[in-house]
Amino acid sequence: MRFLVDAQLPPALATLLREHGHEAEHITDIGPADATDREIWRFALEHDAVIVTKDEDFADMTATGRKAPPVVWIRAGNTRRATLLAWFEPLIEPIIETLGSGDRLIELR
Repeated sequence: MRFLVDAQLPPALATLLREHGHEAEHITDIGPADATDREIWRFALEHDAVIVTKDEDFADMTATGRKAPPVVWIRAGNTRRATLLAWFEPLIEPIIETLGSGDRLIELR
């Protein structure tokens, strides 16, 4: 599965996903960190990628009824990178399973 990690999350999250056998890029790997939500959305659609974000706008965009890439919406508060990665890592396989069942929006708290 291919993931695109949004700018407000650390590049180490993309590294973690790659370590678990997935294609993953941080937004800064493919373009400027200030890419607009629409640009990120378009890239995800064109490259069949799942957006991993803390940005509520992407969750809202999935509700429009238009074609949407899958979105993993992280709702954890601000935390240290190591804490975020330790929290996220055991969720990777359940996320893959949920996406495999056709869910387009996964909200993690």
